[in-house]
Amino acid sequence: MATLLYITSNPKQESESVSLQIGRAFLNAYELSNPFDEIIKLDVYRDEIPLLDVEVFDAWAKMKESVPLSLSERRKLARINELADQFVMADKYVFVTPMWNFGVPPMMKAYIDLICMAGKTFRYTEEGSVGLLVGKKAVHIQARGGIYSHGAMKAMEYGDSYLRMVLGFMGIYDVKSIIAEGTADPSQYQEIINQAQKLAKRTAAEFAKPVGRGMV
Repeated sequence: MATLLYITSNPKQESESVSLQIGRAFLNAYELSNPFDEIIKLDVYRDEIPLLDVEVFDAWAKMKESVPLSLSERRKLARINELADQFVMADKYVFVTPMWNFGVPPMMKAYIDLICMAGKTFRYTEEGSVGLLVGKKAVHIQARGGIYSHGAMKAMEYGDSYLRMVLGFMGIYDVKSIIAEGTADPSQYQEIINQAQKLAKRTAAEFAKPVGRGMV
């Protein structure tokens, strides 16, 4: 049995979000293909995601000097460690995002800032940083109003490419993308969703296969 961490990042309801609808199709197909895996759901807009603010940085500085932390500081650091540990313990990941201003939503960026933690998801060496999550795999589901996979807008895509870069930094190189783009065109809207959901179901069936012995 493996653990799938399903991470969503849209404050809208599922019925109003293309990415969440595609994500639902993926999740339903995954559960049918492998009902024995544990699925943990994390909604970065509804669950507690601390920001890397002055209080967090002050708390880290205090820890280095063995200075007592305030209750609020202890609470924030505990939640950050909890999120990082949850990410490390998972075997597979699904990220569901809309494209906002050419990238990912701010709360997804805030979450990624927390899980990129030295000593847990990567480490520093004399040769540079090394990812610690080698052997794990991920899927990124993203909805885009425009077309960014080719043409003049391709250079403005910073969502899927950013997520792939960050996951690779942590040692996760097996990343599949399910992209529904061009949804701003009302004449193509439903067909784009239908095709993306079909791809999501096929991808989920493959993704649901049990992990091998080499999984870290």
